[in-house]
Amino acid sequence: MKTDFSLAQLADPALKDAEAILRSCVHCGFCTATCPTYTLLGDELDSPRGRIYLIKDMLENDRPATPEVVRHIDRCLSCLSCMTTCPSGVHYMHLVDHARVHVEKTHSRPLPDRLQRWMLSALLPRPGLFRLALIAARLVKPASGWLPARLKAMLDLAPRRVPLPSPIDRPQVVPAAGPRRKRVAILSGCAQPVLAPSVNEATVRLLARAGVEVVVAAGAGCCGALTHHMGKTDPAHRSALANIAAWTREIEGDGLDAIVINASGCGTTVKDYGHMFRHDPDWADKAARVSALARDITEFLDEHGLPAVSRPTGQVIAYHAACSLQHGQKVKAPPVALLSKAGFLVRGVPEAHLCCGSAGTYNLLQPELATQLRDRKVRNIESLRPDAVAAGNIGCITQIASGTGVPVVHTVELLDWATGGPLPVPLAGQAAFVPAGGGGVAKAPFLLTDVG
Repeated sequence: MKTDFSLAQLADPALKDAEAILRSCVHCGFCTATCPTYTLLGDELDSPRGRIYLIKDMLENDRPATPEVVRHIDRCLSCLSCMTTCPSGVHYMHLVDHARVHVEKTHSRPLPDRLQRWMLSALLPRPGLFRLALIAARLVKPASGWLPARLKAMLDLAPRRVPLPSPIDRPQVVPAAGPRRKRVAILSGCAQPVLAPSVNEATVRLLARAGVEVVVAAGAGCCGALTHHMGKTDPAHRSALANIAAWTREIEGDGLDAIVINASGCGTTVKDYGHMFRHDPDWADKAARVSALARDITEFLDEHGLPAVSRPTGQVIAYHAACSLQHGQKVKAPPVALLSKAGFLVRGVPEAHLCCGSAGTYNLLQPELATQLRDRKVRNIESLRPDAVAAGNIGCITQIASGTGVPVVHTVELLDWATGGPLPVPLAGQAAFVPAGGGGVAKAPFLLTDVG
């Protein structure tokens, strides 16, 4: 794509990087075939190619974002399916992130929109506040029918029960069961410990059972993805720098073999820290080192080895490939391979390349499109008649579970159960998961004895 930026504009390193991405696009349109919003709406401007034209025009002319540009950029899920499809290697993720920063700086949104985005950026990265907000949401939920569509969408996704905080999410070191083979840090995260603390618990049990010492580093928390994808650079960078500092202390102390992440949306962002701070002389090297150590939990277990399977399996599992895992991190085979090795009958979901509509805060900010994508995903899942759905991202789990009666759990929870851990709570009472002799549900938030 031909560009016409001035030398003064290209003196800005971020704009220079954006220009290089624009120039790599050859207008082929392959991306339109796999873009979820183009699939639903059929509007060229709601395709990656169309958005690239809008972004180019906006940046090249150094003009504030118009309502039309904002509408089409906001409709982008950042699912990155276009990056998997693109034969020219256009790094759309970095381009649309740059555009969102420009939108945030130059466009004044309507007041309700600003308030909602402020609330999400203030609550979601802070587990304590997010927990209180969910408890309050339970009280307001009966009146949700009287509320505006966006507030109603937020309440509809709020869980009926808010789990208690898990002790595993506090700073600590969990020893390996038996001889230590590896030492890793895990990202506790922000929304996941509130919505599903069982995922971190299962991750730690599974890793410890595999001979891995697990560090929950003091000072690490939200990865910054939620605010980053809303164009809010400062809070996103603060979160990222806190993680980089916390993990750097561990790297320079007793050392780390990996930084293991069990929420794929977070993993995509942590793996991008090196790019995020590439122009920062104080943090570039540390950020790059952290990104190089980052591994999705299934990626790490595929490299390291799964503990011995100790339960009869064979249940039919519909595997939902989270966009951030299959497109953002290019991790495709390990989750399926691990579930199959554990004895599950894994079925790929039709139209696996299409997003479920979660996409971080997308299902809260764009509820109508998100619901259409969720319902399409659910139809494809239910066509497989599975005993359960496995996914590697808390956003996908929450989104899909809101539209189906099929239990949805994290991949790591199934692997933990198959290798000796407790039965995931959503599977309680499911006949396919209660073989002769029983198979109980965890009676405590985290059972350290389960790692042995």
